[in-house]
This record gives sequence, C-alpha cells and structure tokens, in this order.
Amino acid sequence: MRKKLIKIIIAFILFLIAMIFKAENEWINISLYVISYIIVGFEIIRKALRNITRGKVFDENFLMTVATIGAFGIGEYPEAVAVMLFYQVGELFQSYAVDKSRKSISSLMDIRPDFANVEGKVEKVDPDDVEIGDIIIIKPGEKVPLDGVILEGKSSLDTKALTGESLPKDVTEGEEILSGCINLNGVLRVEVTKEYGQSTVSKILDLVENASSKKSKSENFITKFARYYTPIVVIIALFLALVPPLVIDGAIFSDWIYRALSFLVVSCPCALVISIPLSFFGGIGGASKMGILIKGSNYLEAISKAEIVVFDKTGTLTEGNFEVQKIMPVNITEEELLKTVAYAENYSNHPISLSVKNAYSRKINEVDIQSTQELSGMGIVAKIWDRDIIVGNEKLMKEKEIEFLKTDDVGTVLYVAIDNKYVGYILIADKIKDDAKKAIEELKKNNVKETVMLTGDKKSVGEDVAQKLGLDKVYTELLPDGKVKKVEKLLKEKSENGKLVFVGDGINDAPVLALADIGVAMGGLGSDAAIEAADVVIMTDEPSKIVNTIKLSKKTMRIVKENIVFAIFVKVLILMLSAIGLSTMWEAVFADVGVSVIAIINALRVLRVKNNK
Repeated sequence: MRKKLIKIIIAFILFLIAMIFKAENEWINISLYVISYIIVGFEIIRKALRNITRGKVFDENFLMTVATIGAFGIGEYPEAVAVMLFYQVGELFQSYAVDKSRKSISSLMDIRPDFANVEGKVEKVDPDDVEIGDIIIIKPGEKVPLDGVILEGKSSLDTKALTGESLPKDVTEGEEILSGCINLNGVLRVEVTKEYGQSTVSKILDLVENASSKKSKSENFITKFARYYTPIVVIIALFLALVPPLVIDGAIFSDWIYRALSFLVVSCPCALVISIPLSFFGGIGGASKMGILIKGSNYLEAISKAEIVVFDKTGTLTEGNFEVQKIMPVNITEEELLKTVAYAENYSNHPISLSVKNAYSRKINEVDIQSTQELSGMGIVAKIWDRDIIVGNEKLMKEKEIEFLKTDDVGTVLYVAIDNKYVGYILIADKIKDDAKKAIEELKKNNVKETVMLTGDKKSVGEDVAQKLGLDKVYTELLPDGKVKKVEKLLKEKSENGKLVFVGDGINDAPVLALADIGVAMGGLGSDAAIEAADVVIMTDEPSKIVNTIKLSKKTMRIVKENIVFAIFVKVLILMLSAIGLSTMWEAVFADVGVSVIAIINALRVLRVKNNK
C-alpha cells in the first residue's frame, strides 16, 4: 500500500505540473503526461496483457488499458492520465478496505502457536511433534499450544481471540485448557489430550481460512454478471466508435471514439466486483470479533432470512448444570436445612448431591456422620449428630410415613425429615441462562416468526422453561431421532424463502445441526462435533449471540443491496449520457472510481459491530 501511495503521489505531482505549468514545447507536456501515466498505469497494462495470454480478456484491467491508450491516441492526454490515476486511487481504497477486514480476524489468525515446552526437553518443540499424554509447561505470556488438562498450577487465560470475551478466565488443577488462549500469569503444567491437527486452534484456523470458498448467491450473481456484462459493453463501445461515423452525415470519428472510450471507462464493474465480496468478508470478520465463526458467506446470507429458530434446551437455553434454586425450611433456618442435606449427601457423587454441596460450600466434618444409606430412585437415609435424617423424593416420604407439604415447583425436589418430622424442602433445577429470555425477545423483534424448543426432559420441566422464556412451541421427552423428526416437520412448515435455524450444544445434536438450513453450535469452544457439524459456531454459550448473528447478517445484506442498486443506477445513467455525448471522460471517471470508492466505504460499515448485551 505504501509503494502504491508513493507512485500515486509522484504521478499526481507530474500530472499537476503538466496541467498548470504548460511548457512552450508541447513535447515536454506530453512527456510529463506519458511519464505520469507509466508510473500509475504500467502495472495495470502488464496485468491486462498477462490476462489476455491466459484467456481472461474482458476484465477491468483490459477496459482501463484500452480506454486510456485510446484517449492518448486521440490527443486527450489529461483524461487518459486522470482515468488511470483515479482508478489507482480506487484500488488503494480497496487495498485499505481488504486490509482492515483482514485485521478484524487477525486476532484469530494470531492464535496459531509457534512452539510448545515439553517437560524434560531443553529446546522448544513444534506443536505438530507433541503427542497425546506428553506433559507441557506453559509460562506466563505464552500461547496455549495444545488442548489438555491442567495437572499443576493456577492462572488466568485471555480467551478473547476464541470467544470475543474481554474478561480473563480463571483456571486451576483438573480443568480442561484449550489451545489458542494466552496464559496471563501462573505457570501451568498440562497433560496433552489432543494432537495439534485435532486441537481447537487447528480446527478454528481451518474453518476461518476456508470461509471465503463458500460464496453467497449475491457473490455468485456478481461473478456471472461481470462475465457476460464486460464483453457486451466492449461490443457496444466498438459499435459506438465505428458505426455512427459511417452512417451519420457530418459525424466525426474522433468524437465518437471519445464517446466509446468514455463508455468503456464507466462500464467497468469494479464497484460491484469489489464491494460485494468485501461486504461479506467484512461481515465474517465482524462476526469473529464477537466470538462467532461463520463458515462461509452463503451461511451469512442465509441466516438473514431466519424464519423459525429451534433451540435445544440443556446447555443451550439452560446452563446444563444443576443448582439449588430454592430453600424452603419449616421450623428451622435455611442454613440448618441446607447443612443437614449437604451432610446427608456427602458421600454421593450424583449431580444432585454435588449441587447441594456446592451451595453449602463449607467443609463437612465427616466425624458427625455415623451412617448413610442410599436408596436407589428415592433418596438417602442417614444418622448424623445422633439424629435420623431422611432426604429424598415424595416416594421416600410416603414409604417412611412422614407427613409433608407437597410442592408444585418444577425441578428436582428434596424433601427433608429430621427424627421423622418434616422440616422443609430444597428445589434443585437446571438454571436458565441469564440472557436467554432477552435473546428470545430480540429474535421476535428481528422478524423471527416462530421460536421452538426441543428437549428430552420431562413435560413439566420443558413447559416451565418455555413459559418463562416466552417460546412459541415446546416439544418434550424427545430422543435424538425424535428431534430429527420434529425438525423435518418444521422444515415443511416454513415459507419458500424462509430459513430454519437450529441451535444446539453441538455434542448430541450433530444430526439436527446438519439437517437444518443453518446449524448453529452454541458453546462450541472445544467441541469437535460442533465445529464439524455446524454452519455457525458460537464460541461462548450465550443465546444472545444468535441475535448478534442475525442482526449482522441483515446489516450485511442491506449494505450489499445498497451497493448493487447505487452502482447499477449511476453506471446506467452515465453510460446513456456517454453514448449520446452528454458525458465527458471526467464524469466517466467518477462513475467508475467514485462509485467504487463510495461502495467500498459503505461496505466497511459492516465491520462496526457491538455485542448485544
């Protein structure tokens, strides 16, 4: 870009000298124009000649070369130089725009690790040479080179390049660590769980690098349009240059050649050929800033037509982790009730038991626990502090003939009795994600006609979540094949142009992700199934990112349509004016370069993104 800018400046100075300080010797002026032209035009002429030898005759380089050399031939030196000069200014804007778009995903490309510190080896090792089971040491400031599990150490990780989240993530022993993050402070000793080729960073880089290969319908249309449009305008230009002077009395060849050359300049489809792919490229780059990976511009275009959005429940709209939601004591305090249940559940590894112990979060004195007995499908009977403790479902309460107050709360209810007297209950349920309700509301504001939830959970739980979130439909107690059948049915219900989006956690939902028009993997960070099966991968587990994706898609399509309409309108207008002689080559330059620059600047708007939080 710097070299191109220097060439443009030098050529522009020589051009101004020739225009303003006209030498007495005309050849000096002509020489200044020629030198100026060669400085900015040589590369274009070289590309045109090279493309002709390769069979690609009708491109913008060919049009610019023919038009400007023709202008020199009829003595229109300033116009010839101006066309090439302003065309190069347009190319400079294009280079800047593409560079800016590339920088928007450069943080993703920067996650590629350079080395790994393998324990016991003095030299740094290429990540490709590290095997599963090897122990690596990750020092502060280094990139995490491979996926693994922390054996020793605590630290904070910068996950921004993967998730778009600015807040560091704290990690400690026993936790999974993903390649592509940056270790901020502590030294970590990590056991490698995946080879580099299968690691998170490798899959993400492959996804981003191949995104441009999947073109949208708009891009394919522009490519086909340019292929047929350019030869047609060249033929029309030849007709303008040769036929009217032969059939119209008093017509001057040089006038009609000038019109034909202006016609060639304005006919260049640069604005469309450059700005449309740039808009999609910018859209994909803008999405990556938010931690959203879109596998191609075809998916970016398709999701703008989202009509039905189908969600999996667990891990998508809910956290996927059991938590204590309510503590309802009778004749004792909340703290006493929670402590009693935590002691009773101490030796159990069931997710329900773990959630109670997490809520209690204090050290349990195991000396106080005389005995515990787990009754499958009912609960626990224990002797603690020399008292008889019963914790379980209503079936256990009835079996022990304990009078209790049954609750209609949705979730897993642990009824508690001490010395055969009911003392309250604890409600445990899968927590709805903080931004799930807002996400559903925003989807409806963005013209999504129907929101649906599919779950394998029981009816009462599924309907409760659907009601709290304001979903239109809910289907419960579904096996994986049942989800596929429901999505097949919903696909038949949408309109011809509408799209069905399925949002799942990417682990158990691969068949449905592949079946939907657009499969979105939620919380896909580190999930192989998500990255493989989905068309869009949301690297965090926030449902609101679906809204971000649809908004960005609609913004991209709006900019694409604006550029198409604007470019075609201006070009058709100036083409007609050129053909009837009411437009000079200067207007032609604006119609070509000016429209291209305006369209490129408009396309760059898509990079201005913000998270919907």
